[in-house]
Amino acid sequence: MTNFMKPLLGVSAIALASFAATTPAVAQDSLTVGYFLEWPMPFLAAKADGAYAEALGMDVNWVSFETGTAMSAAMASGDVQISISQGVPPFVVAVSSGQPLQMIDVAVSYSENDNCVVATELEIDKDSAGELAGKKVAVPLGTASHYGFLKQMDHFGVDISTLEIVDMAPTDGAAALAQGSVDFACGYGGGLTRMKEHGNILLTGAEKEELGILVFDVTSAPSDFVVENEELVSTFLSVTAEANATWNESHPAEMLTKIAMESGMDEEAALASISGFTFPSIEEQISEKWLGGTAASYMKGVADVFVESGAIPSALESYEGTIALGPLEAIE
Repeated sequence: MTNFMKPLLGVSAIALASFAATTPAVAQDSLTVGYFLEWPMPFLAAKADGAYAEALGMDVNWVSFETGTAMSAAMASGDVQISISQGVPPFVVAVSSGQPLQMIDVAVSYSENDNCVVATELEIDKDSAGELAGKKVAVPLGTASHYGFLKQMDHFGVDISTLEIVDMAPTDGAAALAQGSVDFACGYGGGLTRMKEHGNILLTGAEKEELGILVFDVTSAPSDFVVENEELVSTFLSVTAEANATWNESHPAEMLTKIAMESGMDEEAALASISGFTFPSIEEQISEKWLGGTAASYMKGVADVFVESGAIPSALESYEGTIALGPLEAIE
């Protein structure tokens, strides 16, 4: 679940303290997996059916979390071996601080849920975006939205030094846009939904992805665990991939019922949420667009934005080493 809207100052200290000791190896008769409630995804149907335990031949314990940073701390302490749908920014914060984690698949993409919206009365779209120069914009600094904003302005050739940039949470940015106190605003979630009531987006989610502006969650695990249990990890990911494929093919009603139940939502709310998600195939995940290329450069971009904003002290030179393609590539 995305947590890039959360303040990041100080979170790395939690992870650093907890992974100071060597992470204990997991007992091979059980596995503990972290996930989020109220975040409906196909894997939850497989969870309900006991598919993971059956495929792995061991007990699978499921623990819900509220933040991706809490997932990092739990993996560092050895309490959790795999986390599903950890937000990329919390992952970046953890590995930038030295925590040995691996990104092992793309859990969900939701590029439509993070964007910049221009006030309707300006009548500016992607063909006239250069007219944004000199305008006032609300941006939640130090977030993936901030990174996406910078990438979009670069794409449109808008010099950000000409802009008046105001640090605002998405809900505040939406209110400012509605009041006419900013010319455009960037954000996510409910704030973005309200922004769209008063303006238009410049680029679709697909168009942003082509520029390397990604909004996605990952499945992550401690590096040692992945290395020592690659077959187990591969089997785990294959169950997830099968659930995703089934959902992508036809959105079965009985599957939605299980997803809603496991996520603690009613079916209408679960469908509304999951309709904004996409679940890339294995082939797509290992391609250049995702884990095979763009993901590492995207993480570097996010980390650099965080360093500039003071959210983290430093970034890695490269994030390629935080991605493990082996388990996905091993799936037949």
